[in-house]
Amino acid sequence: MSSDNDTTAPQAPAHAVRLAAGDTELTVHPDNGGRIASLRVAGTELLRQGAKYGCFPMVPWCGRIEHGRFRNGGEVHQMPVNSPPHAIHGTGRNLAWRVARADATSAALTYDLSDPAAPWPYPGTVTQDVRLAEDGGSVTLTMAVESRHDSFPAQAGWHPWFVRHLGGEGEGIRIDFAPEWQEERGSDHLPTGRRVDPRPGPWDDCFGMPRGVDVTLTWPGRMELKVTSAAEWVVVYDEQEEAVCVEPQSGPPNGLNTQPRLVTPIEPLEISTTWSWRTLA
Repeated sequence: MSSDNDTTAPQAPAHAVRLAAGDTELTVHPDNGGRIASLRVAGTELLRQGAKYGCFPMVPWCGRIEHGRFRNGGEVHQMPVNSPPHAIHGTGRNLAWRVARADATSAALTYDLSDPAAPWPYPGTVTQDVRLAEDGGSVTLTMAVESRHDSFPAQAGWHPWFVRHLGGEGEGIRIDFAPEWQEERGSDHLPTGRRVDPRPGPWDDCFGMPRGVDVTLTWPGRMELKVTSAAEWVVVYDEQEEAVCVEPQSGPPNGLNTQPRLVTPIEPLEISTTWSWRTLA
Protein backbone atom coordinates (compact mmCIF):
# COMPACT_ATOMS: atom_id res chain seq x y z
CA MET A 1 0.00 0.00 0.00
CA SER A 2 3.10 2.14 0.20
CA SER A 3 5.92 2.11 -2.30
CA ASP A 4 8.56 4.22 -3.98
CA ASN A 5 7.89 2.51 -7.32
CA ASP A 6 6.01 5.41 -8.88
CA THR A 7 6.67 7.40 -12.01
CA THR A 8 6.64 10.87 -10.42
CA ALA A 9 9.89 12.80 -10.87
CA PRO A 10 10.78 14.85 -7.75
CA GLN A 11 11.76 18.46 -8.20
CA ALA A 12 15.29 19.60 -7.50
CA PRO A 13 15.29 21.82 -4.40
CA ALA A 14 16.34 25.39 -5.05
CA HIS A 15 16.70 26.31 -1.40
CA ALA A 16 16.42 24.77 2.03
CA VAL A 17 15.01 25.79 5.40
CA ARG A 18 17.21 24.65 8.26
CA LEU A 19 15.99 24.25 11.83
CA ALA A 20 18.09 23.41 14.87
CA ALA A 21 17.62 22.79 18.60
CA GLY A 22 19.82 20.95 21.07
CA ASP A 23 21.86 18.43 19.10
CA THR A 24 19.20 18.10 16.36
CA GLU A 25 19.32 19.57 12.87
CA LEU A 26 16.38 19.34 10.47
CA THR A 27 16.29 20.45 6.85
CA VAL A 28 13.12 21.14 4.86
CA HIS A 29 13.05 21.47 1.06
CA PRO A 30 10.00 23.63 0.19
CA ASP A 31 10.64 23.32 -3.55
CA ASN A 32 10.68 19.53 -3.40
CA GLY A 33 7.20 18.85 -2.11
CA GLY A 34 7.67 20.47 1.30
CA ARG A 35 9.56 17.39 2.42
CA ILE A 36 11.90 16.97 5.35
CA ALA A 37 15.10 16.13 3.52
CA SER A 38 17.26 15.46 6.57
CA LEU A 39 16.91 14.81 10.30
CA ARG A 40 20.23 14.55 12.09
CA VAL A 41 20.51 13.80 15.80
CA ALA A 42 23.98 14.18 17.33
CA GLY A 43 25.37 14.10 13.81
CA THR A 44 23.61 10.88 12.80
CA GLU A 45 21.16 10.90 9.88
CA LEU A 46 17.80 9.21 10.62
CA LEU A 47 16.17 9.58 7.18
CA ARG A 48 17.06 7.90 3.91
CA GLN A 49 18.75 10.39 1.63
CA GLY A 50 17.72 11.15 -1.94
CA ALA A 51 15.38 13.50 -3.77
CA LYS A 52 12.32 11.24 -3.40
CA TYR A 53 13.00 10.07 0.16
CA GLY A 54 13.35 11.93 3.46
CA CYS A 55 9.78 12.49 4.67
CA PHE A 56 7.14 13.90 2.36
CA PRO A 57 3.56 15.01 3.06
CA MET A 58 0.84 12.90 1.47
CA VAL A 59 -2.00 15.23 0.50
CA PRO A 60 -4.81 15.57 -0.63
CA TRP A 61 -4.84 11.77 -0.43
CA CYS A 62 -2.69 9.01 1.08
CA GLY A 63 -1.51 5.81 -0.53
CA ARG A 64 -3.32 4.59 -3.63
CA ILE A 65 -6.57 5.63 -5.28
CA GLU A 66 -8.06 2.80 -7.30
CA HIS A 67 -7.31 3.48 -10.98
CA GLY A 68 -6.79 7.12 -9.99
CA ARG A 69 -10.54 7.81 -9.80
CA PHE A 70 -12.65 9.13 -6.96
CA ARG A 71 -16.22 10.35 -6.67
CA ASN A 72 -17.61 13.43 -4.96
CA GLY A 73 -21.37 13.19 -5.07
CA GLY A 74 -22.30 12.73 -8.71
CA GLU A 75 -18.91 13.86 -10.04
CA VAL A 76 -16.11 11.44 -10.91
CA HIS A 77 -12.57 12.80 -11.03
CA GLN A 78 -9.47 11.26 -12.62
CA MET A 79 -6.06 11.75 -11.03
CA PRO A 80 -2.79 11.02 -12.87
CA VAL A 81 -1.96 7.30 -12.74
CA ASN A 82 1.60 7.59 -11.45
CA SER A 83 1.85 4.06 -10.00
CA PRO A 84 0.00 1.99 -12.62
CA PRO A 85 -2.77 1.07 -12.43
CA HIS A 86 -3.35 3.50 -9.54
CA ALA A 87 -2.61 7.07 -8.43
CA ILE A 88 -0.40 7.21 -5.35
CA HIS A 89 0.54 9.55 -2.47
CA GLY A 90 -1.22 12.76 -3.50
CA THR A 91 0.02 15.77 -5.43
CA GLY A 92 1.59 17.89 -2.68
CA ARG A 93 4.95 16.09 -2.81
CA ASN A 94 5.37 17.12 -6.47
CA LEU A 95 5.00 20.87 -5.95
CA ALA A 96 6.94 23.84 -4.70
CA TRP A 97 5.51 25.02 -1.37
CA ARG A 98 5.68 28.61 -0.18
CA VAL A 99 7.46 29.41 3.07
CA ALA A 100 4.93 31.41 5.06
CA ARG A 101 7.06 31.65 8.20
CA ALA A 102 10.39 30.34 9.47
CA ASP A 103 12.58 30.84 12.51
CA ALA A 104 15.30 28.86 14.26
CA THR A 105 13.08 25.97 15.33
CA SER A 106 9.92 26.08 13.21
CA ALA A 107 8.59 26.66 9.73
CA ALA A 108 5.16 26.91 8.12
CA LEU A 109 4.71 26.01 4.45
CA THR A 110 1.67 26.33 2.21
CA TYR A 111 0.52 25.52 -1.29
CA ASP A 112 -2.61 26.18 -3.30
CA LEU A 113 -4.66 23.11 -4.20
CA SER A 114 -5.55 24.77 -7.50
CA ASP A 115 -1.88 25.11 -8.46
CA PRO A 116 -1.77 24.37 -12.22
CA ALA A 117 0.94 21.78 -11.57
CA ALA A 118 -1.38 19.88 -9.19
CA PRO A 119 -4.42 18.43 -10.96
CA TRP A 120 -6.83 18.69 -8.04
CA PRO A 121 -10.36 19.75 -9.01
CA TYR A 122 -11.24 21.83 -5.92
CA PRO A 123 -9.75 25.14 -4.76
CA GLY A 124 -8.27 25.23 -1.31
CA THR A 125 -5.09 25.57 0.72
CA VAL A 126 -2.76 23.10 2.39
CA THR A 127 -0.59 24.23 5.31
CA GLN A 128 2.20 22.22 6.92
CA ASP A 129 3.84 23.27 10.19
CA VAL A 130 7.19 21.77 11.24
CA ARG A 131 8.20 22.44 14.82
CA LEU A 132 11.26 21.24 16.75
CA ALA A 133 11.04 21.03 20.53
CA GLU A 134 13.27 23.50 22.35
CA ASP A 135 15.44 20.68 23.69
CA GLY A 136 15.79 19.07 20.26
CA GLY A 137 14.24 15.84 21.49
CA SER A 138 11.21 15.75 19.20
CA VAL A 139 9.57 17.22 16.13
CA THR A 140 5.85 17.80 15.61
CA LEU A 141 4.35 17.96 12.14
CA THR A 142 0.88 19.40 11.60
CA MET A 143 -1.07 19.64 8.36
CA ALA A 144 -4.36 21.31 7.49
CA VAL A 145 -6.44 21.08 4.32
CA GLU A 146 -8.92 23.93 3.81
CA SER A 147 -11.63 24.45 1.19
CA ARG A 148 -12.37 27.85 -0.27
CA HIS A 149 -15.68 26.91 -1.93
CA ASP A 150 -17.09 23.41 -2.48
CA SER A 151 -16.80 20.48 -0.10
CA PHE A 152 -14.54 17.65 -1.21
CA PRO A 153 -13.09 14.41 0.18
CA ALA A 154 -9.45 14.55 1.23
CA GLN A 155 -6.78 12.82 3.26
CA ALA A 156 -3.46 13.88 4.71
CA GLY A 157 -0.47 12.14 6.28
CA TRP A 158 3.30 11.69 6.11
CA HIS A 159 5.61 9.21 4.44
CA PRO A 160 8.95 9.11 6.29
CA TRP A 161 11.80 6.84 5.19
CA PHE A 162 13.73 5.92 8.35
CA VAL A 163 17.12 4.35 7.67
CA ARG A 164 17.32 0.66 8.55
CA HIS A 165 20.90 0.92 9.82
CA LEU A 166 22.11 4.06 11.60
CA GLY A 167 25.27 5.24 9.94
CA GLY A 168 24.97 2.30 7.55
CA GLU A 169 26.06 -0.18 10.20
CA GLY A 170 24.93 -2.06 13.27
CA GLU A 171 21.85 -4.15 13.91
CA GLY A 172 18.83 -3.28 11.80
CA ILE A 173 15.82 -1.34 13.01
CA ARG A 174 13.06 -3.06 15.00
CA ILE A 175 9.39 -2.05 14.69
CA ASP A 176 7.08 -2.45 17.70
CA PHE A 177 3.38 -1.62 17.71
CA ALA A 178 0.06 -3.16 18.73
CA PRO A 179 -2.64 -2.43 16.14
CA GLU A 180 -6.20 -3.62 16.71
CA TRP A 181 -6.57 -4.76 13.13
CA GLN A 182 -4.92 -4.98 9.74
CA GLU A 183 -6.64 -4.00 6.52
CA GLU A 184 -6.61 -7.08 4.34
CA ARG A 185 -4.57 -6.28 1.23
CA GLY A 186 -5.79 -7.46 -2.14
CA SER A 187 -3.67 -8.49 -5.11
CA ASP A 188 -4.10 -4.93 -6.42
CA HIS A 189 -2.45 -3.56 -3.24
CA LEU A 190 -5.72 -1.95 -2.11
CA PRO A 191 -7.67 -2.84 1.04
CA THR A 192 -10.38 -5.40 0.35
CA GLY A 193 -12.68 -3.92 3.00
CA ARG A 194 -12.07 -6.80 5.43
CA ARG A 195 -10.34 -6.25 8.75
CA VAL A 196 -8.13 -9.14 9.83
CA ASP A 197 -5.94 -9.92 12.81
CA PRO A 198 -2.50 -8.32 12.46
CA ARG A 199 -0.10 -10.58 10.59
CA PRO A 200 3.68 -10.80 10.83
CA GLY A 201 5.80 -8.80 8.39
CA PRO A 202 7.35 -7.93 6.11
CA TRP A 203 4.62 -5.36 5.54
CA ASP A 204 3.25 -3.06 2.94
CA ASP A 205 0.02 -2.75 4.88
CA CYS A 206 -2.43 -0.47 6.63
CA PHE A 207 -3.28 -0.97 10.30
CA GLY A 208 -5.98 0.38 12.57
CA MET A 209 -5.05 2.00 15.90
CA PRO A 210 -8.29 3.66 17.04
CA ARG A 211 -6.72 5.00 20.23
CA GLY A 212 -4.06 6.75 18.18
CA VAL A 213 -0.97 5.76 16.28
CA ASP A 214 1.84 4.62 18.59
CA VAL A 215 4.82 2.93 16.94
CA THR A 216 8.29 2.48 18.41
CA LEU A 217 11.36 2.15 16.20
CA THR A 218 14.50 0.84 17.85
CA TRP A 219 18.02 0.73 16.55
CA PRO A 220 19.35 -1.69 19.18
CA GLY A 221 21.98 -0.15 21.42
CA ARG A 222 21.79 3.15 19.55
CA MET A 223 18.46 4.96 19.57
CA GLU A 224 14.72 4.66 20.10
CA LEU A 225 12.21 6.76 18.15
CA LYS A 226 8.45 6.90 18.74
CA VAL A 227 5.94 7.91 16.09
CA THR A 228 2.65 9.03 17.65
CA SER A 229 -0.49 10.66 16.29
CA ALA A 230 -4.15 11.06 17.23
CA ALA A 231 -4.92 9.61 13.78
CA GLU A 232 -6.13 6.01 13.83
CA TRP A 233 -4.52 4.78 10.62
CA VAL A 234 -0.90 3.87 9.96
CA VAL A 235 0.77 2.24 6.98
CA VAL A 236 3.96 0.29 7.70
CA TYR A 237 6.30 -0.52 4.83
CA ASP A 238 9.47 -2.52 5.48
CA GLU A 239 10.05 -4.46 2.26
CA GLN A 240 13.24 -2.58 1.37
CA GLU A 241 16.72 -3.16 2.73
CA GLU A 242 17.60 0.54 2.97
CA ALA A 243 14.74 1.95 5.04
CA VAL A 244 11.37 1.43 6.71
CA CYS A 245 8.30 3.67 6.57
CA VAL A 246 5.79 4.39 9.34
CA GLU A 247 3.04 6.59 7.90
CA PRO A 248 0.33 8.13 10.11
CA GLN A 249 -2.60 9.17 7.96
CA SER A 250 -6.17 10.37 8.26
CA GLY A 251 -7.70 7.41 6.41
CA PRO A 252 -6.81 4.12 4.74
CA PRO A 253 -5.52 3.72 1.19
CA ASN A 254 -8.29 4.31 -1.35
CA GLY A 255 -10.17 6.05 1.45
CA LEU A 256 -11.40 8.82 -0.86
CA ASN A 257 -13.69 6.12 -2.26
CA THR A 258 -14.29 3.84 0.73
CA GLN A 259 -14.27 6.19 3.76
CA PRO A 260 -14.46 9.76 2.44
CA ARG A 261 -13.81 12.53 4.93
CA LEU A 262 -15.28 15.77 3.58
CA VAL A 263 -13.44 19.06 3.88
CA THR A 264 -15.89 21.94 3.98
CA PRO A 265 -15.45 25.73 4.08
CA ILE A 266 -16.17 25.62 7.82
CA GLU A 267 -14.49 22.32 8.71
CA PRO A 268 -10.90 21.80 7.55
CA LEU A 269 -9.06 18.50 7.75
CA GLU A 270 -6.31 18.60 10.38
CA ILE A 271 -3.76 15.98 11.37
CA SER A 272 -0.63 16.01 13.49
CA THR A 273 2.19 13.60 14.33
CA THR A 274 5.12 13.75 16.75
CA TRP A 275 8.42 11.93 16.51
CA SER A 276 10.35 11.77 19.76
CA TRP A 277 13.68 10.04 20.32
CA ARG A 278 16.24 9.09 22.93
CA THR A 279 19.71 7.59 22.72
CA LEU A 280 20.27 4.12 24.16
CA ALA A 281 24.05 4.03 24.23
